[in-house]
Amino acid sequence: MKLPAQAHVAIADGTRFLLMRNTGTATEPALELAAEPDVSETGESGAVGHNDPRGDDYRTQEKLDRAAGIAGWLNGQVLEHRIEQLLIVADPDTLGEMRKHYRKETEGALIGELDKQVTGMPGPEILRVIEAA
Repeated sequence: MKLPAQAHVAIADGTRFLLMRNTGTATEPALELAAEPDVSETGESGAVGHNDPRGDDYRTQEKLDRAAGIAGWLNGQVLEHRIEQLLIVADPDTLGEMRKHYRKETEGALIGELDKQVTGMPGPEILRVIEAA
């Protein structure tokens, strides 16, 4: 996948959220950290009506709440026109929960989604994952 110049890349998992930006070009991308927002106090709730067969696992609920908070934060950035093009790279559980909370404007800004765990990887490795998709 080619990453357009100035496109944002949201990288998320159940504990971490980074927003990066392609400061290079589509042919020579370069990821730079744009923000590491704290979404723990957003009040967003994940998995509305969620019935976890494993019981009341608070870690699972925290992960789903964080995913909902990330989606809410991204929705706000898109609505404020701070994000025009967005690629989301997240582990499958986080990505699945985030999708439930996208606004139509956020869906319109999406250039793609990758269900990959890349948090903790350096920028060049993340770019390789994106380019291979």
